[in-house]
Amino acid sequence: MPPSVDAPPDLSGLLELSRIENLDLKPVILRVQTDLFVRAPGRDRSTTEIFESLACGLIPTVDEETARVVARKLAPCPETPPAVLEALALRGGGARDAVVELTPTLSRSLIDAALADGSDIADRIAARAGLSREAADELSREGRPEIDRALAANLGITLRGAALARLVSRGRCDAELARLLLVRPDVSAADLVPLYLHADPMRRAVIGRSVEATAALRPCPPPLRDLGESLTRLSAAHDVAAFVAALADGLGLPRDFLAMVADPGARYDLLTLGLRAAGLHEEEAVYIFLTLNQGVARSAERVADLVRLFRTVSRPAARDLVAAILDRPLAERGRGEAHQPLHGPEAKLRQGAAAPRTNLPARTRPASKAEAG
Repeated sequence: MPPSVDAPPDLSGLLELSRIENLDLKPVILRVQTDLFVRAPGRDRSTTEIFESLACGLIPTVDEETARVVARKLAPCPETPPAVLEALALRGGGARDAVVELTPTLSRSLIDAALADGSDIADRIAARAGLSREAADELSREGRPEIDRALAANLGITLRGAALARLVSRGRCDAELARLLLVRPDVSAADLVPLYLHADPMRRAVIGRSVEATAALRPCPPPLRDLGESLTRLSAAHDVAAFVAALADGLGLPRDFLAMVADPGARYDLLTLGLRAAGLHEEEAVYIFLTLNQGVARSAERVADLVRLFRTVSRPAARDLVAAILDRPLAERGRGEAHQPLHGPEAKLRQGAAAPRTNLPARTRPASKAEAG
């Protein structure tokens, strides 16, 4: 009885020929069967299983060029068995590169196969459009800057959950990664709060509004008494180390908190947010801008920018921004600050009295020649 037209072809003869010494037909068989599989108008289960068995047996034995050509044909085909793609990825070289580049969906097992030979291609995988959420999550665990940046620049995926949180956290200390995350359309302003110092003015305004909306819902502890007076006095004396230590103590932060930010300009922005969070008045902050650092004081534009930042952020929002930027909460009361009850006659007296203003120390200036004479 003749075989059915739909029956899979009998390849036993070709396989027997492939075993003859000095006659290597394996590349020819693999190429031919690959073309038949890709061009077939339909593929039933039996046909797919036969092709999978044949291809998985031949892929490890054929030459590099054959594996590459076959991979470029099979990778885009959505019906190619996963085991065949994994076998091609395990080959490494051009076959693996074709699978990484052309496969519609990269599964976790396929990524593992592509990385099995130790080649440094994880960043190319991270740049693939259509990367699954699970794959992006696994890649974000690597903690390698090139992978993080490839994921952040990949607009063909949606970043969310733990993967996004890891990238944002690392973006605090990686300006390029932060820049890539800040321009992504799928990431909300609320998720980008830790990257506030890296944002341009327009993006800062959006992030600031997001922080203001949530900060206003929580009680804000009262500012420390006499902290403004102490800071302005230290600023007038140009005692930067003592000034930063006093501000850090007032906020409940490590005394090296400014050093956590690499960019000097961004450090002064963080200091400004710290002054706002500490509850200083605007005139106190301006006095500090004009006395603490002469490089800043000589730039009217820079001082104006700092004053604008101080004005545009409320104290509760400044506290939340500093906490997010440094990834640590601010103290509810400064170190050594005595507890003050919220109820009772003394509390009512405090609530009725306006916050005292600091008497700013006189700014010293160098004596003129006439005065010196």
